[in-house]
Amino acid sequence: MKKVFIISLLFAFGCIANCQAQAVFQHPWHGKKVAYIGDSITDPRLKQAKTKWWAFLQQWLNITSYVYGISGRQWDDAINQANKLKSEHGDDVDAILIFLGTNDYNSGLPIGEWYKETEEEVFAAKGKEKQLEKRRRRHIVFDDETFKGRINIALDSIKRMYPTKQIVLLTPLHRGRAYFNEKNWQPTEDYTNWCGEYLEAYVNAIKEAGNVWAVPVIDWNATSGLFPMHECQDTFGHANDRLHPNDEGMRRMARTLYYQLLTLPCTF
Repeated sequence: MKKVFIISLLFAFGCIANCQAQAVFQHPWHGKKVAYIGDSITDPRLKQAKTKWWAFLQQWLNITSYVYGISGRQWDDAINQANKLKSEHGDDVDAILIFLGTNDYNSGLPIGEWYKETEEEVFAAKGKEKQLEKRRRRHIVFDDETFKGRINIALDSIKRMYPTKQIVLLTPLHRGRAYFNEKNWQPTEDYTNWCGEYLEAYVNAIKEAGNVWAVPVIDWNATSGLFPMHECQDTFGHANDRLHPNDEGMRRMARTLYYQLLTLPCTF
């Protein structure tokens, strides 16, 4: 009887150990090589935060970071940053995160359209011999003077450059005041920009781009929790700069992204 009890006990401990071993989980982005394309909130030189959002991910996930964000850049610079990535690292990268759009909004760039339509003839068949039919056809708009056109240009190029790499889009954060000097005075997001658009038009366009180009979109605008329009939220660095998050804001961004990225493979 004693022998049976000991054997049963050892079996139970073995099952527990096996279950614990099976429960070990590694984040799918752990140890990967990730490139970051963006503006000032990604720029390593940003003074408002000592530790940037991507640096937190680097610490937590042992990511190798290739950071190309530059202050003031818009979506028309995404290709330049991707080209620099290509020249410096070739294909030795697992994923590319693109965090742009807030400066396109601030500059008053028109939203534009994803497609233009034409009527064309095309062969089609369904249960009989193929025949020519007239149908409407969509053509991607590559227009550097519109927001959607710039995204089309960038993603078409980057997808050709990196056809098997994971590309992720991040929506712009909410914007509080940004009063840097008399020649750089940016109102809060409850005002329209120079072309009469609110920030959410640019946020929504990036969400739409996910379907246009088959790339996942992480909606930081909604999920980060950062809302600089409320003075009580102390996640921004300076009284006159409620556009750039401080260290706590960056940590919150990174923490949100950490969990969002759990749902995405880093490699194809």
